Amino acid sequence: MLVIFLTVVLDLVGFGLVIPLLTFYAEEFDATPQQVTALMTVYSLAQFVAAPLWGQASDRYGRRPLLLASIFMTAVMLAGFASATSLWMLFLFRTLHGVMTANIAIAQACMADLTTPETRAKGMGLIGAGFGIGFTLGPWLGGELAQGGHLTRPIWVAAGLSLLNFLLGLWLLPETRKPGSHAERRPINPLALWRAVQHPAVGLCILLTGVFIFAFAAMESTFTLFAEHEHHLKPEQIGRMFGVIGVVGAIVQGGLIHRLVKRFGEAALLPPAFLMVAAGLIVMPFAPLGGALLSTFALIACGQGVVSPALQSLVSRGVPADAQGEVMGSNQSMGALARVFGPLVGGFLFQNVNRGAPFWLAGGLMVAAAGLSVLAGRRAMEHRSAQVA
Repeated sequence: MLVIFLTVVLDLVGFGLVIPLLTFYAEEFDATPQQVTALMTVYSLAQFVAAPLWGQASDRYGRRPLLLASIFMTAVMLAGFASATSLWMLFLFRTLHGVMTANIAIAQACMADLTTPETRAKGMGLIGAGFGIGFTLGPWLGGELAQGGHLTRPIWVAAGLSLLNFLLGLWLLPETRKPGSHAERRPINPLALWRAVQHPAVGLCILLTGVFIFAFAAMESTFTLFAEHEHHLKPEQIGRMFGVIGVVGAIVQGGLIHRLVKRFGEAALLPPAFLMVAAGLIVMPFAPLGGALLSTFALIACGQGVVSPALQSLVSRGVPADAQGEVMGSNQSMGALARVFGPLVGGFLFQNVNRGAPFWLAGGLMVAAAGLSVLAGRRAMEHRSAQVA
């Protein structure tokens, strides 16, 4: 489990390094606000297409070779992104980078292979903690390395970390998929996401993943613009802001989620967690710079730290072992689809309606998700009871 955790940490640190400087880097190529958010969108569109294919391929051919290949190619795409000389090259390498980083579905399938249904939330929480650490160190390091206008320096460091991740994986990463599964004879289905959302036990949970990530992406993609225009923050300061989400999220997912799930269950935790995220998003545009603004980030991080592993655990527990790659890939694909539209809608609202509008829309969606999560949890529990019977 720790090997998978380390792989995710290095993967996400490399991803997070780019976040605080992406807007400024794109603006060097005369990108408009909507082109900046579109640059984030193409990354997610590529993940939407690639994630189910990576997941199904790992069910069929094994987790280790595909995870290692995608990590190595991530380093190549980051190097290309840092070497770009025009806006279209930024879009090209950002898109290919998205294809490669759709490999998180494979890491989640590895964790599902290594855990029991009872410890599934703990395992997914460990991956979530890896996300948290990645989003803590990545944006912070990216902001610090970008000081003085050195915007490509963090991207080269991210490429180096991906190469290091590949070398460590060659040495430490085991094959977790059990041989002889039905998936070895099952053809890869490009419409796996559509099949997954119709599943009686996990379909609504996957849809909730999409709603949650849409809201989070709308906030994440426009906050850099909001902070630049409203508070006149620099890349390193924005990186520290996102670091708060990483620190708090890592604490919740790495240390608290297993105890919370053991006591209350995943289904009972989802509604209050969604409402916490809603409160942080709605208040954020009104919060003055300083402790108040940081508090909204902390509130969002606490809710996110529960929502993500709880949904992933419910999704994973709803399908058999030989379909873990497919269902986790479909879940990641839904999240990626949300990241396609979240930044686009957020950027449109920011530019054409009101600078606070993306945050208020996201908060309203979280209130709706809190209500839907009651039904999703009930369906998951009914399916689990039927399996036991």
